[in-house]
Amino acid sequence: MVNKHFKNWNEIKTNDSWALFKIMSEFVYGYERMSEIGPCVSIFGSARMKPENPYYELAVKVAEKIVEQGYGIISGGGPGIMEAANKGAHQGGGTSVGLNIELPFEQHDNPYIDKDKNLEFDYFFVRKVMFVKYSQGFVVMPGGFGTLDELFESITLIQTNKIDKFPIILVGKDFWSGLIDWIKLVMVNTYETVSESDLDLIHLVDHEDEVTDILDKFYNKYDLSPNF
Repeated sequence: MVNKHFKNWNEIKTNDSWALFKIMSEFVYGYERMSEIGPCVSIFGSARMKPENPYYELAVKVAEKIVEQGYGIISGGGPGIMEAANKGAHQGGGTSVGLNIELPFEQHDNPYIDKDKNLEFDYFFVRKVMFVKYSQGFVVMPGGFGTLDELFESITLIQTNKIDKFPIILVGKDFWSGLIDWIKLVMVNTYETVSESDLDLIHLVDHEDEVTDILDKFYNKYDLSPNF
């Protein structure tokens, strides 16, 4: 017997069908807004990093250095590393994009996003499509589960040839080295669930100059243009 607390099944199906229109509208909204923006690099990281944290300060430097090279910056639009990324873009006089999402905690707009480039989303998966589709590279600062989700989804899409290759740069050797060592030891060497070549586009660095060097070397092979 179906639990009495469940909604009527037909009502659930009807609600799901109508939700498709809201999902579609978010994609159209995102595509139209983002297609007007030039080449950008996405910066990910923890919303919990305070301005006095060294990684917050490093994220500001990384973003400022990136916009000096002619790229814009895309962040999740919230506090912490996201704020630092937009702050660096703002200080460097570059494009500063925020892809915000409504969350029960942590998320709120930061003040360094260009006013005409502050986008709001309800669905994580739509927001993640915007990150991937309109980025020329990912810079991944220390973060939590959301940061790991964005990192591994991008690696998976590249690995399966669903998107073009672009550089994935992990900033903070102290933070990321253990994860990379585990992937190599367990996934690559012990169980062979990942090929060593799958890690070729992942770079582990500590300094903002290393980030722009990697981006420049990668795009010396290609014309710098948006991924659309």
